[in-house]
Amino acid sequence: MTANFRTLGGLGAIIAFIVLLTTLIKQLIGLVGFLMFAIKAALVIAFVGLILLVIFAMLQARSRRRREIDEL
Repeated sequence: MTANFRTLGGLGAIIAFIVLLTTLIKQLIGLVGFLMFAIKAALVIAFVGLILLVIFAMLQARSRRRREIDEL
């Protein structure tokens, strides 16, 4: 009878280990997905900021040119 408990205990440990590994893999996949989304969002925000800086520089140069023309 004790041998049966040892066999079932060992089998239960293997099953528990497999379940833990699959849960860990699911969590890692979720983490990697979140990190990829965060990186993509950061790139989009950086790109929009860069475009806004270029537009701001163009408008500033245009207003500076208009002031120079008015001063002449």
